[in-house]
Amino acid sequence: MAQAKPVLVPDVSQRDIEIVYSFTGAELLLFGAILYPGGRLPDDDKPTDIVVVVKGPTQSILVREKEKVAGIWVNAARARYRSAPSFYAIATSRPITQLVDDRTRAIYELGLDSLQLSPASSIAPDVQQRFQRGLVDLKKRAGLYYEAPCAVEITDGVLYRARVSIPARVPVGRFTAETFLIRDGRVLAAAVRDIDIRKSGFERFVARAADRSSVWYGLVAVALSVGLGWAAGAIARRV
Repeated sequence: MAQAKPVLVPDVSQRDIEIVYSFTGAELLLFGAILYPGGRLPDDDKPTDIVVVVKGPTQSILVREKEKVAGIWVNAARARYRSAPSFYAIATSRPITQLVDDRTRAIYELGLDSLQLSPASSIAPDVQQRFQRGLVDLKKRAGLYYEAPCAVEITDGVLYRARVSIPARVPVGRFTAETFLIRDGRVLAAAVRDIDIRKSGFERFVARAADRSSVWYGLVAVALSVGLGWAAGAIARRV
């Protein structure tokens, strides 16, 4: 049975993305081939679909809900999630709701409404759904979460390709590009490729300094701020 299943051979146009001061985003090309048993396409009329999911490293996120009190917006309820993806993009050959059922989408986290976020504390299901919708909405507005239905092109039932945009505000770390082969509502094959996004040049030096020597980094930042402020004041007085 395992030998009778097709196999995915995926790849990405860039395995390493370096962020420098002039970085304005990138566009990843995800492509590959479907290898069928015996090299023959299925002889039925069921369509073959491809879903590509690009995920960033997970992170702990605190979501606050604002409330208007006496005409002023203040922080009210809040919820923390232990493992929310810092970036999530999904590209499909057809709308995902036409490919698999809700249970399969939840198992493989196919779609923004199927993300399995882990709350740090127990909260009521309706409250959790409200905060999860708010988190997804914030990420979508920042360009870090998005869906691209019908963005995967399949040629002759064998070759596929899709483009995923990486925004300028993308976090650094190890990303994964997961490809799923779907037929008749079932995931028949899956494959993963890693993508490294890291800072380079002066940005990398500043990030390392902030991470490894946070005290010295803070002192230098304060000193620079004071020095630049004094210099600006001195120039203004002379002018």
